[in-house]
Amino acid sequence: MAERPPRILVVDDIDDNVFTLQRRLKQFTKAEIAAAQNGRLALEALRAAPFDLVLLDVQMPELDGTAVLAEMKADMALRDVPVIMVSALDDLETVLRCIKLGAEDYVQKPFNAELLRARVEAALERKRLRDQEAKFLAQLQAEKARVNDLLHSVLPKSVVSELKTSGRLAPRRHDEVAVLFCDIVGFTEYCDGNAPEAVLERLEALVAAFEAIVDRHGLEKIKTIGDAFMATAGLLRYVENPVLAAAECGLAMAEAAKAHGAGWQVRVGIHMGPIVAGILGKRSFVFDLWGDTVNVAARVAAEAEPGTVVVTGALWPFLGASCQGRSLGQVDLKGKGPTEIVCLVGRKAPVA
Repeated sequence: MAERPPRILVVDDIDDNVFTLQRRLKQFTKAEIAAAQNGRLALEALRAAPFDLVLLDVQMPELDGTAVLAEMKADMALRDVPVIMVSALDDLETVLRCIKLGAEDYVQKPFNAELLRARVEAALERKRLRDQEAKFLAQLQAEKARVNDLLHSVLPKSVVSELKTSGRLAPRRHDEVAVLFCDIVGFTEYCDGNAPEAVLERLEALVAAFEAIVDRHGLEKIKTIGDAFMATAGLLRYVENPVLAAAECGLAMAEAAKAHGAGWQVRVGIHMGPIVAGILGKRSFVFDLWGDTVNVAARVAAEAEPGTVVVTGALWPFLGASCQGRSLGQVDLKGKGPTEIVCLVGRKAPVA
């Protein structure tokens, strides 16, 4: 799209001066030229429409040029509009006062046509470059915000903060982290029987609900893997009881899935133990977890009935005071052997 022509405002209380100045300007510029007969009208015009340059007479009734200049520089919306003072005064003190107030330049009447042209063209070019710089800065800020949003969409907040501070995230071992896996029951069959757009729309809505639930319970979303959702408690944010926080989060996620328009149910599995966490990849990177705790949580989730939350029996001491549960007995988990699984029934009623 072509740039609009520059707009110049000529401010002078004498019509002959305005006419002469407009005629001279039209000889060397394609700018749109407007006029104001006094300082008050000039400020009204400047606040009503954008201008790229003001040619401002010093001596005027109601509000002289020096006062208009001072008002423009105090107004955050007008302070960057360049001003060339125009006056018949041969007064160095007036020139200095206007320059100190922020005027771009100063010309005397009767003025030299070539000098006027040089100063007007220079002022318009500086304004064009400033506008271009501001546009580039706005684009840079928008791009920075977009990248920041993308980082926050794939990485936990504290990880993004560390990356911005140090430029890297050192891999670490963390003890006693509760890992939660949530898997949608029958999702593959659902995909086969519905339009891709509908599947994605409903999955996005459910994931957004899960993200809100995770944040509300003090957990951190780690990633989604197909239709599976992975989160942790006690990894990047302090949680007094990571297992209880994860359990309450899982119960809320199961309820949210039931209320979802697609009529889905989920299986949720939770286990706690040590994990290693870090960023994997150089170009397409992801924050991920490794270790036996992660594997057990995923396998426990696969043992849950649709719409339920299960934990390993070893975690029950962290839940017994607050939750009701039912043992599902020993399950032979791959790589772990017989492991007790407990299904959460819900929270205990508060004691009166």
